[in-house]
Amino acid sequence: MKIVNIVPGFGGTFYCGNCLRDSGYTKSLIDLGHDAMMLPIYLPLTIKNGVEKDESPIFYGAVNIYLKQNFKIFRNMPLWMEHFFNSPSILRFASKKAGSTRTEGLEEMTISMLRGKDGNQNVELQELIDFLKVHEKPDIVHLSNALLLGLAQQIKEQLNIPVVCSLQDEDVWVDAMNDFYREKVWKLMSEKAKGVDAFIAVSDYYAAEMKVKMNIPNEKMHIVPIGIDSSIYKYAEPKNDPQVIGYISRMYEEHGFGLLIDAFIKLKQNPNFKDVLLKLSGGYTADDKKYVHKQMRKLKKAGIAKDVEIIEDYLPEERYKFFNQLTLLTVPVLKGEAFGTYQLESLACGIPLVQPALGAFPEIIKQTGGGVVYSPNTVDAMVEKWVKVLNDPKKIVEMAKNGKKSVSEKYAIHEISKGVLEIYKSLL
Repeated sequence: MKIVNIVPGFGGTFYCGNCLRDSGYTKSLIDLGHDAMMLPIYLPLTIKNGVEKDESPIFYGAVNIYLKQNFKIFRNMPLWMEHFFNSPSILRFASKKAGSTRTEGLEEMTISMLRGKDGNQNVELQELIDFLKVHEKPDIVHLSNALLLGLAQQIKEQLNIPVVCSLQDEDVWVDAMNDFYREKVWKLMSEKAKGVDAFIAVSDYYAAEMKVKMNIPNEKMHIVPIGIDSSIYKYAEPKNDPQVIGYISRMYEEHGFGLLIDAFIKLKQNPNFKDVLLKLSGGYTADDKKYVHKQMRKLKKAGIAKDVEIIEDYLPEERYKFFNQLTLLTVPVLKGEAFGTYQLESLACGIPLVQPALGAFPEIIKQTGGGVVYSPNTVDAMVEKWVKVLNDPKKIVEMAKNGKKSVSEKYAIHEISKGVLEIYKSLL
């Protein structure tokens, strides 16, 4: 089967769970004998794993579509100028600039992209479709997320093939908009959803959320969790002397980074936990830099900055080394997440989870037995749960073993991919 997975590049400045999902899934399809690839839009792919085609261009180049959206004069720019703005060096520069992952200021762009052939990027859409027709000739196209739904109808009509769309954390982007844009975007996404043959949500929680937000009928909704190749993660018993709390995700407010810092400061005020360390990883964007520095200043003021380490290397082949330094992992995303790939990675390395009872976190912890949840998502509740877990080393080891076993049995990437393939076959 020939499968093209259309995915947005993100610049590589922070830990991206969706990107890990797409690259791991596409690689597993290749391992299973299928002709699969990732086709990047906006920015170059950072996580590749050999699943991209060297000769494939980057469609919807971030600089080009921004200029065309905001300045009419650029909507008929000469081809040489488009190629210049789409060059790897220009796109790499753009990926490091502030605002590339921020909703504010990109509301109209989001709407234009969702409008497809009726938006300001209609030329880019046709270029992508022509490339698929001539160079790839796929049996099925899989969109990475619902913000790409503007591509679906034209792909279906011109290539006469099914289109599948993954669902994961689109609400984070849309719900950050003001009331006017939020309502408009959800309505447009609901309309464009009619042109998709199947949706794949990564958790029961998120499937229920998106069925309501996008009016998706039951027969189109499928639930397939994220999978990982647990063989690339090395198991090690959680650290006990000293005990170490870990965080790996983009370091910004919405993922509860400041909440975690405040909780660690409070924990260290307890003499029984004066030796506990905190290790942070996942990176941040230019937009987040001021916020991250503010949190670091709080640690210095509390006199515990020496007990906190930021680990900048979070590439896939190195990430197990981060987890192997921990006792437990907490990523207190303020409103929860649709899944959280870092949870599976942590459990694969034998590190249990302490997570807020929000989003899909309780669902995953219940299915794995590899952690505990707390509620509400506050400093006091987080510290209280940390104290209880850190005081019970036997329970920590038990959760570590449960988590490792469950990830191997329930979230093995090749078995997960076979579930997606069954959906493809039913459509073909």
